[in-house]
Amino acid sequence: MGSEPIKVLFVDDSAVVRRVVSEHLAKDPALEMAGAAANGKIALSRLSLLRPDVVVLDVEMPEMDGLQTLAEIRKSHPWLPVIMFSTVTEHGAAATLDALALGANDYVAKPGAANGTSGQIGPVCRELVEKIKAHCKERACDSSTRDPSTRGRGLAAQAGRKSAEISLAPVVRPASQRSEIVVVGVSTGGPNALAEMVPQLPADLPAPVLIAQHMPPTFTRLLAERLAAKSRVPVVEACADEPLRPGKVWIAPGDYHLTVQESGGTVTIQTNREARENFCRPSADVLFRSAAAVFGPRALAVVMTGMGQDGLLGTTAIRERGGQVIVQDEQSSVVWGMPGYVARAGLADKTVPLAELAQEILRRVRRPMPSLSLAGARL
Repeated sequence: MGSEPIKVLFVDDSAVVRRVVSEHLAKDPALEMAGAAANGKIALSRLSLLRPDVVVLDVEMPEMDGLQTLAEIRKSHPWLPVIMFSTVTEHGAAATLDALALGANDYVAKPGAANGTSGQIGPVCRELVEKIKAHCKERACDSSTRDPSTRGRGLAAQAGRKSAEISLAPVVRPASQRSEIVVVGVSTGGPNALAEMVPQLPADLPAPVLIAQHMPPTFTRLLAERLAAKSRVPVVEACADEPLRPGKVWIAPGDYHLTVQESGGTVTIQTNREARENFCRPSADVLFRSAAAVFGPRALAVVMTGMGQDGLLGTTAIRERGGQVIVQDEQSSVVWGMPGYVARAGLADKTVPLAELAQEILRRVRRPMPSLSLAGARL
Protein backbone atom coordinates (compact mmCIF):
# COMPACT_ATOMS: atom_id res chain seq x y z
CA MET A 1 0.00 0.00 0.00
CA GLY A 2 2.92 2.36 0.59
CA SER A 3 1.72 5.96 1.07
CA GLU A 4 -1.73 5.22 -0.34
CA PRO A 5 -4.54 5.65 2.19
CA ILE A 6 -5.99 2.53 3.79
CA LYS A 7 -9.33 1.71 2.18
CA VAL A 8 -11.96 0.76 4.75
CA LEU A 9 -15.23 -1.08 4.17
CA PHE A 10 -17.50 -0.51 7.17
CA VAL A 11 -20.40 -2.93 7.71
CA ASP A 12 -23.14 -2.20 10.28
CA ASP A 13 -26.92 -2.45 10.17
CA SER A 14 -27.43 0.88 11.97
CA ALA A 15 -27.54 3.86 9.62
CA VAL A 16 -26.63 6.17 12.51
CA VAL A 17 -23.58 4.10 13.46
CA ARG A 18 -22.47 3.88 9.82
CA ARG A 19 -22.67 7.64 9.44
CA VAL A 20 -21.02 8.57 12.75
CA VAL A 21 -18.18 6.05 12.50
CA SER A 22 -17.54 6.80 8.83
CA GLU A 23 -17.27 10.51 9.63
CA HIS A 24 -14.76 9.84 12.41
CA LEU A 25 -12.63 7.51 10.30
CA ALA A 26 -12.65 9.88 7.33
CA LYS A 27 -11.01 12.58 9.46
CA ASP A 28 -7.78 10.58 9.52
CA PRO A 29 -5.73 11.32 6.36
CA ALA A 30 -4.28 7.81 6.45
CA LEU A 31 -7.73 6.29 5.93
CA GLU A 32 -10.18 6.33 3.05
CA MET A 33 -13.80 5.19 3.39
CA ALA A 34 -14.13 2.83 0.45
CA GLY A 35 -17.75 2.15 1.27
CA ALA A 36 -20.34 1.07 3.80
CA ALA A 37 -22.90 -1.72 3.89
CA ALA A 38 -25.96 -2.48 6.00
CA ASN A 39 -25.39 -6.24 6.21
CA GLY A 40 -23.00 -8.99 5.27
CA LYS A 41 -24.72 -9.94 2.05
CA ILE A 42 -24.32 -6.41 0.66
CA ALA A 43 -20.72 -6.26 1.89
CA LEU A 44 -19.79 -9.49 0.12
CA SER A 45 -21.27 -8.24 -3.13
CA ARG A 46 -19.06 -5.14 -2.96
CA LEU A 47 -15.73 -6.70 -2.01
CA SER A 48 -14.45 -7.24 -5.54
CA LEU A 49 -15.55 -3.79 -6.69
CA LEU A 50 -14.32 -1.77 -3.71
CA ARG A 51 -11.16 -3.83 -3.03
CA PRO A 52 -10.84 -2.65 0.61
CA ASP A 53 -7.64 -3.03 2.61
CA VAL A 54 -9.62 -3.81 5.77
CA VAL A 55 -13.20 -4.69 6.70
CA VAL A 56 -14.81 -3.48 9.93
CA LEU A 57 -17.67 -5.90 10.53
CA ASP A 58 -20.61 -5.64 12.91
CA VAL A 59 -21.48 -8.87 14.69
CA GLU A 60 -25.28 -8.65 14.93
CA MET A 61 -26.97 -7.86 11.59
CA PRO A 62 -30.11 -9.01 9.75
CA GLU A 63 -30.06 -11.21 6.63
CA MET A 64 -26.38 -12.17 7.07
CA ASP A 65 -24.68 -11.59 10.41
CA GLY A 66 -21.03 -11.00 11.13
CA LEU A 67 -20.06 -14.61 11.72
CA GLN A 68 -21.64 -15.79 8.46
CA THR A 69 -20.04 -12.92 6.60
CA LEU A 70 -16.63 -13.58 8.12
CA ALA A 71 -16.78 -17.23 7.09
CA GLU A 72 -17.48 -16.19 3.47
CA ILE A 73 -14.75 -13.53 3.49
CA ARG A 74 -12.21 -16.08 4.67
CA LYS A 75 -13.10 -18.37 1.74
CA SER A 76 -12.45 -15.71 -0.91
CA HIS A 77 -10.06 -13.30 0.87
CA PRO A 78 -8.06 -15.31 3.43
CA TRP A 79 -5.55 -12.52 4.11
CA LEU A 80 -7.93 -9.53 4.22
CA PRO A 81 -7.84 -8.00 7.73
CA VAL A 82 -11.24 -8.15 9.43
CA ILE A 83 -11.96 -6.26 12.65
CA MET A 84 -15.18 -7.17 14.44
CA PHE A 85 -17.29 -4.32 15.80
CA SER A 86 -19.24 -5.74 18.73
CA THR A 87 -21.44 -4.50 21.54
CA VAL A 88 -20.35 -5.26 25.10
CA THR A 89 -23.20 -7.66 25.78
CA GLU A 90 -23.30 -11.34 26.65
CA HIS A 91 -24.29 -12.28 23.11
CA GLY A 92 -21.94 -9.78 21.51
CA ALA A 93 -18.97 -10.96 23.56
CA ALA A 94 -19.67 -14.62 22.82
CA ALA A 95 -20.07 -13.93 19.10
CA THR A 96 -16.83 -11.94 19.05
CA LEU A 97 -14.88 -14.80 20.61
CA ASP A 98 -16.45 -17.10 18.01
CA ALA A 99 -15.35 -14.67 15.29
CA LEU A 100 -11.77 -14.61 16.54
CA ALA A 101 -11.74 -18.41 16.45
CA LEU A 102 -13.05 -18.26 12.86
CA GLY A 103 -10.20 -16.03 11.73
CA ALA A 104 -11.10 -12.43 12.57
CA ASN A 105 -7.94 -10.40 13.15
CA ASP A 106 -9.21 -8.28 16.01
CA TYR A 107 -12.24 -6.61 17.56
CA VAL A 108 -13.36 -3.29 18.98
CA ALA A 109 -16.16 -3.10 21.53
CA LYS A 110 -18.65 -0.42 20.54
CA PRO A 111 -20.96 1.33 23.02
CA GLY A 112 -24.30 -0.35 23.57
CA ALA A 113 -27.62 1.41 23.10
CA ALA A 114 -27.93 1.87 26.86
CA ASN A 115 -24.73 3.92 26.92
CA GLY A 116 -25.67 6.08 23.97
CA THR A 117 -23.67 6.43 20.79
CA SER A 118 -22.53 10.02 20.56
CA GLY A 119 -20.82 10.30 23.94
CA GLN A 120 -18.88 7.04 23.64
CA ILE A 121 -18.04 6.82 19.96
CA GLY A 122 -14.98 9.10 19.99
CA PRO A 123 -12.73 6.83 22.12
CA VAL A 124 -14.06 3.77 20.29
CA CYS A 125 -13.16 5.26 16.90
CA ARG A 126 -9.68 6.19 18.09
CA GLU A 127 -9.14 2.58 19.11
CA LEU A 128 -10.56 1.43 15.79
CA VAL A 129 -8.21 3.71 13.81
CA GLU A 130 -5.20 2.43 15.78
CA LYS A 131 -6.11 -1.19 15.09
CA ILE A 132 -6.87 -0.58 11.41
CA LYS A 133 -3.44 0.97 10.93
CA ALA A 134 -1.67 -1.78 12.87
CA HIS A 135 -3.27 -4.66 10.98
CA CYS A 136 -2.83 -3.03 7.59
CA LYS A 137 0.81 -2.37 8.39
CA GLU A 138 1.14 -6.07 9.18
CA ARG A 139 -0.54 -7.03 5.91
CA ALA A 140 1.58 -4.66 3.83
CA CYS A 141 4.76 -6.04 5.34
CA ASP A 142 3.71 -9.61 4.58
CA SER A 143 2.19 -8.95 1.15
CA SER A 144 4.97 -10.53 -0.87
CA THR A 145 4.32 -14.02 0.51
CA ARG A 146 0.98 -13.91 2.35
CA ASP A 147 2.56 -16.57 4.52
CA PRO A 148 0.98 -16.62 8.00
CA SER A 149 4.30 -17.77 9.47
CA THR A 150 5.75 -14.31 8.69
CA ARG A 151 3.03 -12.26 10.37
CA GLY A 152 4.02 -9.86 13.12
CA ARG A 153 6.96 -8.20 11.38
CA GLY A 154 5.23 -4.94 10.56
CA LEU A 155 5.73 -3.49 14.04
CA ALA A 156 9.10 -5.05 14.80
CA ALA A 157 11.22 -2.11 13.69
CA GLN A 158 9.03 0.33 15.58
CA ALA A 159 9.30 -1.80 18.70
CA GLY A 160 13.07 -1.94 18.39
CA ARG A 161 13.47 1.81 17.99
CA LYS A 162 11.63 2.76 21.15
CA SER A 163 12.46 -0.14 23.43
CA ALA A 164 16.19 0.21 22.83
CA GLU A 165 16.09 3.07 25.34
CA ILE A 166 15.65 0.52 28.16
CA SER A 167 18.49 -1.97 28.41
CA LEU A 168 19.68 -3.93 31.43
CA ALA A 169 22.85 -5.87 31.99
CA PRO A 170 22.46 -9.66 31.76
CA VAL A 171 21.18 -11.26 34.96
CA VAL A 172 23.31 -14.14 36.23
CA ARG A 173 21.05 -16.67 37.96
CA PRO A 174 21.65 -20.10 39.46
CA ALA A 175 20.72 -22.84 37.00
CA SER A 176 18.31 -24.25 39.62
CA GLN A 177 16.34 -21.02 40.09
CA ARG A 178 12.68 -21.94 40.04
CA SER A 179 9.75 -19.70 39.19
CA GLU A 180 6.86 -19.85 41.67
CA ILE A 181 4.41 -17.55 39.89
CA VAL A 182 3.69 -17.00 36.19
CA VAL A 183 2.30 -13.64 35.10
CA VAL A 184 1.18 -13.19 31.49
CA GLY A 185 0.52 -10.05 29.46
CA VAL A 186 -1.34 -10.41 26.15
CA SER A 187 -3.54 -8.33 23.86
CA THR A 188 -4.26 -8.51 20.12
CA GLY A 189 -4.50 -12.15 19.08
CA GLY A 190 -4.61 -13.19 22.72
CA PRO A 191 -7.79 -15.28 22.90
CA ASN A 192 -6.60 -17.67 20.20
CA ALA A 193 -3.04 -17.72 21.54
CA LEU A 194 -4.27 -18.50 25.05
CA ALA A 195 -6.57 -21.18 23.64
CA GLU A 196 -3.45 -22.91 22.30
CA MET A 197 -1.16 -22.36 25.28
CA VAL A 198 -3.33 -22.82 28.40
CA PRO A 199 -4.73 -26.28 27.53
CA GLN A 200 -1.17 -27.56 27.32
CA LEU A 201 -0.61 -26.83 31.03
CA PRO A 202 -0.88 -29.99 33.19
CA ALA A 203 -3.26 -30.54 36.07
CA ASP A 204 -0.30 -30.72 38.49
CA LEU A 205 1.12 -27.35 37.43
CA PRO A 206 3.31 -26.34 40.41
CA ALA A 207 2.70 -22.59 40.12
CA PRO A 208 -0.25 -20.21 39.76
CA VAL A 209 -0.79 -18.33 36.49
CA LEU A 210 -2.25 -14.82 36.33
CA ILE A 211 -3.17 -13.32 32.96
CA ALA A 212 -3.78 -9.70 31.98
CA GLN A 213 -5.60 -9.92 28.63
CA HIS A 214 -6.74 -6.59 27.22
CA MET A 215 -10.51 -7.14 27.06
CA PRO A 216 -13.64 -5.39 28.33
CA PRO A 217 -16.01 -6.76 30.99
CA THR A 218 -18.10 -9.81 30.05
CA PHE A 219 -15.48 -10.75 27.42
CA THR A 220 -12.98 -11.79 30.11
CA ARG A 221 -15.49 -13.96 31.97
CA LEU A 222 -16.51 -15.74 28.78
CA LEU A 223 -12.85 -16.15 27.80
CA ALA A 224 -12.14 -17.79 31.18
CA GLU A 225 -15.12 -20.12 30.78
CA ARG A 226 -14.04 -21.18 27.29
CA LEU A 227 -10.47 -21.82 28.37
CA ALA A 228 -11.67 -23.79 31.40
CA ALA A 229 -13.80 -26.03 29.18
CA LYS A 230 -10.74 -27.22 27.23
CA SER A 231 -8.03 -27.12 29.92
CA ARG A 232 -6.74 -29.51 32.58
CA VAL A 233 -6.14 -26.65 35.02
CA PRO A 234 -9.02 -24.59 36.49
CA VAL A 235 -9.39 -21.24 34.70
CA VAL A 236 -11.50 -18.48 36.28
CA GLU A 237 -12.05 -14.76 36.12
CA ALA A 238 -10.20 -13.35 39.13
CA CYS A 239 -11.96 -12.17 42.28
CA ALA A 240 -10.37 -10.06 45.00
CA ASP A 241 -9.02 -11.66 48.18
CA GLU A 242 -8.80 -15.20 46.81
CA PRO A 243 -5.68 -16.99 48.11
CA LEU A 244 -3.12 -17.75 45.45
CA ARG A 245 -2.40 -21.44 44.92
CA PRO A 246 -0.52 -23.58 42.39
CA GLY A 247 -2.29 -25.30 39.54
CA LYS A 248 -4.86 -22.60 38.77
CA VAL A 249 -5.18 -19.85 36.15
CA TRP A 250 -6.79 -16.47 36.82
CA ILE A 251 -7.88 -14.02 34.10
CA ALA A 252 -7.97 -10.33 35.04
CA PRO A 253 -11.58 -9.07 34.94
CA GLY A 254 -12.28 -6.50 32.25
CA ASP A 255 -11.75 -2.90 33.40
CA TYR A 256 -9.86 -4.01 36.53
CA HIS A 257 -6.16 -4.23 37.24
CA LEU A 258 -4.99 -7.55 38.67
CA THR A 259 -2.28 -7.72 41.35
CA VAL A 260 -0.90 -10.02 44.03
CA GLN A 261 -0.46 -8.99 47.65
CA GLU A 262 1.37 -10.62 50.56
CA SER A 263 0.19 -10.31 54.16
CA GLY A 264 1.16 -12.49 57.08
CA GLY A 265 2.83 -15.02 54.84
CA THR A 266 -0.26 -15.49 52.64
CA VAL A 267 -0.44 -14.26 49.07
CA THR A 268 -3.84 -13.18 47.76
CA ILE A 269 -5.21 -11.86 44.50
CA GLN A 270 -6.38 -8.26 44.43
CA THR A 271 -8.21 -6.17 41.84
CA ASN A 272 -8.56 -2.42 41.55
CA ARG A 273 -9.77 0.30 39.21
CA GLU A 274 -6.85 2.65 39.56
CA ALA A 275 -5.70 4.74 36.61
CA ARG A 276 -5.17 3.02 33.27
CA GLU A 277 -1.60 2.34 32.22
CA ASN A 278 -0.69 2.26 28.54
CA PHE A 279 -4.37 3.13 28.04
CA CYS A 280 -5.17 -0.31 29.47
CA ARG A 281 -7.07 -1.70 32.44
CA PRO A 282 -6.12 -4.47 33.08
CA SER A 283 -2.49 -3.64 32.43
CA ALA A 284 0.35 -6.14 32.24
CA ASP A 285 2.71 -3.56 33.76
CA VAL A 286 0.59 -3.34 36.93
CA LEU A 287 0.43 -7.14 37.27
CA PHE A 288 4.13 -7.60 36.58
CA ARG A 289 5.22 -4.96 39.10
CA SER A 290 3.17 -6.56 41.86
CA ALA A 291 4.64 -9.98 41.10
CA ALA A 292 8.15 -8.51 41.16
CA ALA A 293 7.49 -6.88 44.54
CA VAL A 294 6.06 -10.01 46.17
CA PHE A 295 8.02 -12.83 44.51
CA GLY A 296 11.26 -11.13 43.44
CA PRO A 297 13.55 -13.61 41.64
CA ARG A 298 10.84 -16.30 41.79
CA ALA A 299 8.57 -14.47 39.31
CA LEU A 300 8.28 -15.45 35.64
CA ALA A 301 6.78 -12.93 33.20
CA VAL A 302 5.44 -14.10 29.83
CA VAL A 303 4.68 -11.50 27.17
CA MET A 304 2.53 -12.73 24.30
CA THR A 305 1.09 -11.31 21.09
CA GLY A 306 -0.30 -7.80 21.36
CA MET A 307 -0.26 -4.25 20.09
CA GLY A 308 1.50 -1.49 22.02
CA GLN A 309 4.14 -1.66 24.74
CA ASP A 310 2.21 -2.74 27.83
CA GLY A 311 4.52 -5.05 29.77
CA LEU A 312 7.76 -3.25 28.92
CA LEU A 313 8.10 -1.42 32.24
CA GLY A 314 6.72 -4.38 34.16
CA THR A 315 9.30 -6.78 32.72
CA THR A 316 11.96 -4.22 33.62
CA ALA A 317 10.80 -4.50 37.25
CA ILE A 318 10.83 -8.31 37.03
CA ARG A 319 14.38 -8.30 35.67
CA GLU A 320 15.59 -5.76 38.26
CA ARG A 321 14.44 -8.14 41.01
CA GLY A 322 16.18 -11.10 39.36
CA GLY A 323 13.07 -12.71 37.89
CA GLN A 324 12.75 -14.31 34.48
CA VAL A 325 11.12 -13.09 31.26
CA ILE A 326 10.10 -15.02 28.15
CA VAL A 327 8.32 -13.63 25.11
CA GLN A 328 6.36 -15.07 22.22
CA ASP A 329 8.32 -14.98 18.99
CA GLU A 330 7.66 -12.69 16.07
CA GLN A 331 6.57 -15.37 13.60
CA SER A 332 3.77 -16.79 15.75
CA SER A 333 2.47 -13.42 17.02
CA VAL A 334 -0.50 -11.76 15.37
CA VAL A 335 1.14 -8.42 16.25
CA TRP A 336 4.70 -8.36 17.57
CA GLY A 337 4.22 -5.16 19.52
CA MET A 338 4.22 -6.08 23.21
CA PRO A 339 6.72 -8.95 22.95
CA GLY A 340 8.74 -7.01 20.39
CA TYR A 341 9.32 -4.07 22.72
CA VAL A 342 10.52 -6.40 25.47
CA ALA A 343 12.74 -8.47 23.18
CA ARG A 344 14.37 -5.47 21.50
CA ALA A 345 15.09 -3.93 24.91
CA GLY A 346 17.17 -6.98 25.84
CA LEU A 347 14.79 -7.91 28.68
CA ALA A 348 13.82 -11.39 27.50
CA ASP A 349 15.65 -14.48 28.72
CA LYS A 350 14.24 -16.40 25.80
CA THR A 351 12.03 -15.87 22.72
CA VAL A 352 9.71 -18.82 22.16
CA PRO A 353 7.20 -19.89 19.47
CA LEU A 354 3.60 -20.06 20.67
CA ALA A 355 3.52 -23.83 20.28
CA GLU A 356 6.41 -24.17 22.76
CA LEU A 357 5.42 -21.57 25.37
CA ALA A 358 3.66 -23.99 27.73
CA GLN A 359 6.64 -26.35 27.79
CA GLU A 360 9.04 -23.46 28.41
CA ILE A 361 6.89 -22.30 31.33
CA LEU A 362 6.83 -25.83 32.75
CA ARG A 363 10.59 -26.13 32.46
CA ARG A 364 11.04 -23.02 34.59
CA VAL A 365 8.42 -23.79 37.26
CA ARG A 366 9.51 -27.42 37.68
CA ARG A 367 13.17 -26.77 38.39
CA PRO A 368 14.35 -28.24 41.73
CA MET A 369 14.24 -25.74 44.57
CA PRO A 370 17.66 -24.30 45.50
CA SER A 371 19.10 -25.40 48.84
CA LEU A 372 19.14 -21.83 50.17
CA SER A 373 15.73 -20.25 50.76
CA LEU A 374 14.87 -17.12 48.83
CA ALA A 375 13.51 -14.01 50.45
CA GLY A 376 9.92 -13.07 49.83
CA ALA A 377 6.45 -14.46 50.23
CA ARG A 378 5.61 -18.12 49.82
CA LEU A 379 2.45 -19.64 48.48
